[in-house]
Amino acid sequence: MRIHYKRLAFPLLGLGLTLWVLGCQAGDADPPPPSAKPETETEAETEHLEAVRLEAVDLEDFAIVVDTAGPGTLAFTKTFPGEVRVNEDRFAHVVPRLSGIVQEVYVSLGDRVEAGQLMAVLESRELAELKANYLDALARLELAQATYEREARLYREKVSSEQEYLEARQALAEAQIALRSAAQKLLALGFSRRYIAALPNQPDSLLRVYQLRAPIRGTVVAKHIVQGEAVEAFTTVFTVADLSTVWVDLSIYQQDLVRIREGQRVTIVGLDHQEEGIISYVQPLVEEDRRTGLARVVLPNPHDRWKPGLFVTGQIVIERRAYEVVVPSSAVQTMDDHPIVFVPTPEGFVPRRIQIAAETDSLVAIADGLAPGEPVVVQGAFTLKAELEKEEIGEGHGH
Repeated sequence: MRIHYKRLAFPLLGLGLTLWVLGCQAGDADPPPPSAKPETETEAETEHLEAVRLEAVDLEDFAIVVDTAGPGTLAFTKTFPGEVRVNEDRFAHVVPRLSGIVQEVYVSLGDRVEAGQLMAVLESRELAELKANYLDALARLELAQATYEREARLYREKVSSEQEYLEARQALAEAQIALRSAAQKLLALGFSRRYIAALPNQPDSLLRVYQLRAPIRGTVVAKHIVQGEAVEAFTTVFTVADLSTVWVDLSIYQQDLVRIREGQRVTIVGLDHQEEGIISYVQPLVEEDRRTGLARVVLPNPHDRWKPGLFVTGQIVIERRAYEVVVPSSAVQTMDDHPIVFVPTPEGFVPRRIQIAAETDSLVAIADGLAPGEPVVVQGAFTLKAELEKEEIGEGHGH
């Protein structure tokens, strides 16, 4: 591989000095023509810089890519702190609706459960009483129904009095009300009508058994129940969370709240993973203690990468601006504390100083030093800079 460097500064300087001396001796040096364009500051600063000349094979080896500078839009982002939380819309506490003694526990912390899966079994005297009341009400209704039918028949046959008939009808109505009341109490405990209808066929040993089942599909994230424990009614014994999606709550600084709205795209960045999302909710209130607002993103979490409790950041585009000259960030390098780009010329790739108008992680807007439509090295600029610096170091050692 051959790389050639061509010096421009010293030959031009020598030629300029010679012409200047000859002009002084003749005494009739002409001023520059009025139409001559004065040298710009950027051109004057870069005139002394070297050019890197590469052969065709070197261009391929160095992966040099040249493109045309042109207009573009820069998206300015701001980073906000956030935290991963469980999706409370898919979050459930498992509580017994009556007290009892724990007979069996079938799941442990971290287990995945399906909706309706049996999690634990309690033995409840209170439940036994409720079921017994239902069965008693059912038996009384059957008796009242038979009595009413008999009295109705006798009344039609003019055997019994109207008073006896009406008393039998009232007793039937009261038995029906009592049965409905007993059934409603069981329905309130979560039992289905089908289950209640099958109670007369259950053995007595099952009357006091109360089953705790998973209300949703998810993961057991909390467990407060052990075998033999006495559990009070409405005490949380399990917590189940569906972690297939999670919430990411971002803290929005007070001065940025006007720029944040629902529907904005946001990049959530964790320790070793990042993902695009959309703001689904912006809290209308500001927290008084921290003077920050809240923006929420719902993220899919099929592989459990987003753990509730993790601290993350959210990058939100808060402004977009258009510029006449935009190049990739890879095109801009720094030499002698000045930003430069490499432009192709007949002498080789020449570093040219530029002035930066604005920049993001991926794009740079140029205010001066590069015109729209000019060719510029967009890939491999770092390699050109390294070769240029290596040559300068070599020359320094030569002195």
